[in-house]
Amino acid sequence: MSDRQRALAWEARWSVPTAIASFAAVALVIASFVIGSSLGGDGEAESLREIHDSGGTLVLASVVQALGFALLVFPFLYLFQAALLRNDRMRSQFRALVVAAPLALALAAVLNGVSASDAASDFVSGKSRATLGVSEASDECRSERKDDGKAFGEEFGKGKEALSGCVEKERENDAASHALEGASLRAPAQILQLAGVLALAFAFVYCSLNAMRVGLLSKFWGSLGIALGVASVLGLFEIALLWFAYFGLLVAGWVPGRRPPAWAAGEAVPWPSPGERMAGLDSGDDEDAR
Repeated sequence: MSDRQRALAWEARWSVPTAIASFAAVALVIASFVIGSSLGGDGEAESLREIHDSGGTLVLASVVQALGFALLVFPFLYLFQAALLRNDRMRSQFRALVVAAPLALALAAVLNGVSASDAASDFVSGKSRATLGVSEASDECRSERKDDGKAFGEEFGKGKEALSGCVEKERENDAASHALEGASLRAPAQILQLAGVLALAFAFVYCSLNAMRVGLLSKFWGSLGIALGVASVLGLFEIALLWFAYFGLLVAGWVPGRRPPAWAAGEAVPWPSPGERMAGLDSGDDEDAR
């Protein structure tokens, strides 16, 4: 059996597991958003209290999200390998970076959850102190009341008690901010998350671009994957869930119609350029435009 035949056999063997992993990743990431949506409040102090009172809800959401991110290794690695088989100009060394991207995000999700939980415990127990003085907080509250008196009144009421309530809230939020910043795992979580996001952007762009060039992804889905790489850096990862759901259908052969010919051919079948497509139409060539 030739190397190409072995590669195609590998693709056939791992197509359905990769599809299942893609669907599971999408489901788990969405589930983590749903679980985490029950947390949060008006200001960091209230958010930390809710995290503390909710027990392990935040940690659960973080673990579920981490599992979802980790499963993204399957679709990224599968697409990378398939494109590499059909394009000898790709650099196989980048495989490690493509695999590391979702794993870094998975670890960062867990560390972020544990970090926030520790910060909530420190804040509620009074270990974190506000550095914002009463006079500074009063100035901020007066400025807030001047800018939007109606909203200020609805939240704090009127008179001296309203100003006191606002000052107390400002100082509590300041203490909560220090609790979050001082959490022991916050720094490594932020570093891992930044590295993961940048690596994820590279994985999207590199895999989608090369897969589109060899005909594994249509120009629409390939271009969308490239755009999602940029969107991920901007914090818009949620949009990528649609792409992974489609990719799961694609590799399993469950998309409507047929898969691009490059999958079965085991070699590059580039998409025709606009000029080639027009030439084919002019010559009466009724071959599928793919």
